[in-house]
Parts: sequence; structure tokens; C-alpha cells
Amino acid sequence: MQTNFTAEQLKDRHVAESEKILRKCVHCGFCTATCPTFTLLGDELDSPRGRIYLIKDMLENDRPADEKVVKHIDRCLSCLACMTTCPSGVHYMHLVDHARAHIEKTYKRPLSDRLMRSVLSFVLPYPNRFRFALIGAYFGRPLAGLLKSFGGPFTKMGAMLELAPSRAPMRGQLEGPGVFSSKQKSRKGRVALLSGCAQPVLNPGINDATIRLLQRSGYEIVLPKGEVCCGALVHHMGKEEASLENARRNVDVWSAEASGEGLDAILITASGCGTTIKDYGYMLKDDPVYAEKAARVSALAKDVTEFLTGVDLGEPQVRQDLKVAYHSACSMQHGQKITRQPKDLLSAAGFQVKEVPEGHLCCGSAGTYNILQPEIAQKLRDRKVANIESTGPDVIATGNIGCMTQIGLGTHIPIVHTAELLDWVYGGPEPEGLAPVLHAPEAAE
Repeated sequence: MQTNFTAEQLKDRHVAESEKILRKCVHCGFCTATCPTFTLLGDELDSPRGRIYLIKDMLENDRPADEKVVKHIDRCLSCLACMTTCPSGVHYMHLVDHARAHIEKTYKRPLSDRLMRSVLSFVLPYPNRFRFALIGAYFGRPLAGLLKSFGGPFTKMGAMLELAPSRAPMRGQLEGPGVFSSKQKSRKGRVALLSGCAQPVLNPGINDATIRLLQRSGYEIVLPKGEVCCGALVHHMGKEEASLENARRNVDVWSAEASGEGLDAILITASGCGTTIKDYGYMLKDDPVYAEKAARVSALAKDVTEFLTGVDLGEPQVRQDLKVAYHSACSMQHGQKITRQPKDLLSAAGFQVKEVPEGHLCCGSAGTYNILQPEIAQKLRDRKVANIESTGPDVIATGNIGCMTQIGLGTHIPIVHTAELLDWVYGGPEPEGLAPVLHAPEAAE
């Protein structure tokens, strides 16, 4: 793609990076075939290629974002399916991130939208605030349908209440900060585990299962003091400085652990967080204080299934014949390019792993997307659920809490984290989510 930025514009590092990305685009349109919003809406401006044109025009003309640009950029899920499809290596993620930051700086959103985004930024990245908010949402959940029927900004409020769990949030058994020792006599290694912000509130059992599984496999696990949200939630809302501040704080915490007793890896059980942490090296590459440290942290970051592929988990302790539909989160398959490892681990554990049709399409969760774009998110969820249910599974497995919450709203099939299933098979307790399958009357006969 030909660009026409001035030398003065290219002095801005964000513009210079965006210009390099834009020049790689050859207008081929392969990205439109895998874009969820284009698949649903059929509007070229709701495809990656269309959004690239809008971003190019806005940045080249050094123009504030307008309502049209904001509408179509906001509809982007950042699922990154376009990056998997693109034959030219267009790094759409970094381009749309820059566009969102530009929107945040130059566009004044309607009051209701500003308030909703402020609430989400104030609550979601902070576990204690989020836990308190969910208690309120638990009691307000019956009003979700009524609020959505009012339309307008009330639709987003209703969507937010719908996502609240059907019971009050609980605390995990193995919460940090702290160190969890290996259960074997000789320690095989030492890893840090990202506690996360939303996940330990919505489903603390995921981290509990991961810690138990790693302990039995001979690893010491540290949940460091001072760790904060990875920054993904605010990053995708264009709040660049807030996300960079979170990145710096985490880099400091993990660098101290790596320089102290050492770390073999920084493990992440929410793939959305993993995509962001693996990008810390890029996000902070121009920071003279943090560039090298951030690159080292990104190199250490691994999804838990990525790490477990090289770990001897022993022999399965539970014999079962469950059919598992594996949902590969967008941040897993497109963001981190992890495709086979989770399925291979589940197969080795004895599960019958089912491939989900249209597995490349997003479920509609996408961080806060299912709150900010509830109508599109619901259509994507319904499509995803129909595809999953077509495989006739006993259980759904995935590696991202957002997907678990989103898909769980549309189906009665239990959905659990991959780490919970592996922990159970290799000697841990039965995942709570499997109770409807394992203890149903027909299962007992």
C-alpha cells in the first residue's frame, strides 16, 4: 500500500510504526474471509482491509477521529484472525492499537459511553473492586433483560449484568502472593504464575488447579507480591499510558524474581493476558529503562499449555471417556499461534477431542467487547455455541476466562479450563463444572 506521510509526521514513533505496517498491505482481501464482523455484517468497513483504509486516511491527514472511524474501529474484536490469514505479514494488532490510542486522545465520546468505559477501567483490572462489583451485579442480574429492552445505553448495562456469575464470587484456596513448593523431593524448576484480575474472581479454581498440577510435576510456583493487571483491558480501550504503567510494574516484579531465585517461565492461564504480556517487549521497546527488561519478560512468558507440553505429567489417574469440544480462544490461536498443544495434552490425558467447525471465528467475548458491543457479541456467541454443540460434546474446554463466561451464557454444556481437566486426570480433584456430566442420573446407571 502506498503511503503519503510527511517527514515531520514520521518523527512520531507510533506514526512511523503504523506507516511500516500499512505499506505491507497489498489490498488482497484474504482477511475479509476470516473476519467475524465482516462475516456477520458484510460491510467492507467492518473488515480489516476497510479499517486499514480508515486508519490510513485518519493518520495521513493528521485528523482527529470522527464518528465513522470510531464506529468501525470499535466494532473490531481484535481477534487477530486477519493476522493468521494475511499472506503479507501485516501486523494489524499494532496498527489497530495505535488507532485506538489516537481515538482516545482526539475523539470525545457520548457521555454514556465515556461513563461505561470509565467504570470498566476503574473496576475490572482490580480484583477487590471487581469482586465487590460482582456482589452487586449478582443481586441486579434479574434486571438484565429489562434494561436491555430499554435500548440505547441501557443495553450495555443489561449485557454487563448478564455476564455476572449466577452465584456470589468466591476466593481461591491457593491465592497469593506466596510460594507453593514442589511436591516432589527434587525440584525440577521454578515458575511465576500470573494471578490475573478478572479470572481469580470469576473462577479461582483455574489457578488452584494449575498450581496443584505443577506442584505434583515437581515445580515451585511463585505468585509475586506487587503484580497487577497485565494491562490488556485498558490497552484495548486505547488507554495507552495506563496499560504501559501496568506493564512496567509487572516487568519490575517479574524481573526481581528472575534475578533473585530465578524463573524458568512466567505462566499465564488466561490467553488474553498472554498475548499482551508477550508483547511487552514491543510496547516498551523505546523506553530506555524498561526495553531490555521487558524483552526478557516477554521471552519468559508462556501459556500454561505451552509450558506443560514439555513437562512429564505422569500417568493419568482417572479413566474417563468424555468427549471434549476444544474452543481455541482467538488470543491463543491467532495472538500466540498456539494451536496443537492444548489438544495434544487433552488427547494424551484420555479425552476424545472434537474439532469445532468455524473454529477460527471469535465467540464475541474479546475482553470488554461483549459489554460495549452486546448485539454483535451475542450473534457471534450464538454462532459459536451452535458450532460447538454440533460436535455432541460432554464438556467444552478452553484456555481463556472471557470465552468461558461468554460461551457459558449460551449453552448448558459444562465449560471448564484446560488446566482443570488436566489437574483432575493427573491426580487432582474433580472440576466443579463437570458435576452435571459425571453425576447426572444417566451417568450413574
